[in-house]
Parts: sequence; structure tokens; C-alpha cells
Amino acid sequence: MKRILTAGLLIAALATTACTNPDRFGADGLGAGATAGAGANGAIVPGSANDPTSTAFFQQSVGDRVLFAVDQSNLTTEGRATLNAQAQWLLTNSDYQAVIEGHADEQGTREYNLALGARRANAAQEHLISKGVPASRLRVVSYGKERPIEICSNEACYAKNRRAVTVLAGGLTS
Repeated sequence: MKRILTAGLLIAALATTACTNPDRFGADGLGAGATAGAGANGAIVPGSANDPTSTAFFQQSVGDRVLFAVDQSNLTTEGRATLNAQAQWLLTNSDYQAVIEGHADEQGTREYNLALGARRANAAQEHLISKGVPASRLRVVSYGKERPIEICSNEACYAKNRRAVTVLAGGLTS
């Protein structure tokens, strides 16, 4: 029992002394010269959001989804801009393949929403192909209303669920 108490006090003392310099990591908590998502001296950390070849970069910086209007599969101006950036990224990072998921909101029948999701995914796929991405690297799947991001009965939720999402696969050849 005495050994456990002594060990506990020793650990508490070490933990307390380790916390005596609250600014040891710099004012921003990242350390001198570091930035969020970067390694020492601002270096790119493989697989992080600051690595232009990573899926995290694709999702956060390029954008992995395009949104659609009610009962529509026509691309919006914003959707085309996102897909243009996706195409450029995919052309630069040729070791990735993509699955384009088509989604719909909860309004309408299951069959109608599966067909609408397929049209949305196909619209995104056709745009990527028109920008030079080989069709052999793209697949489409429709989930209709089966995989909502948000579940509620108002337009704000519906709008988030009317989408095509580009999901990357591959990139592990290094």
C-alpha cells in the first residue's frame, strides 16, 4: 500500500512540473513556426488537410459534394465550379479512383429518389469526364433518400440531402 501511495505522489509531482510552462507550445498552442495541419517548420504532413495529394485536402479544400435544387439533376454554377476543381485534382492525382454517390431528400417515394440520385450522380460523372477524367476511374451509385446527412422535415435539411458526393478510393501506392 505504501508503494502505491509513493508511486501516485511521484506521478502527481511529475505531472505538475510538466505543466509549469503554459506557453511552451507558443501563443497559439502549436509551437514555434507551426501551422494547423503542418509539421515542424510548416512542412506538409502526409495525409493531412495541408497535403495536396490527400483525401482530407480533397474534402476540405477542393470540396467533395455538389448540391441540387428540388427534383433537379442539373448542375448549378457552384456545382460546376466544384466539379471543375475535382477534375483538376483527379487529373493531378491519377492513383485515385472515385465513386460518385447520388442522394435525394426524404420527399417522394423510394423508387423516385433512387432514380433522382442516379441522375445526379450521372450528371456529376459526365461533367468530370468532360473535363478529362477517364471514365474508367469513375463509378456511380445512387442511395436515394437512404443516407441523409440530416433528418428533419424542413427545407434546410432537405437542401443538404440533395447532393452528389465524390468519394475517393486508392492513393495508397506509396
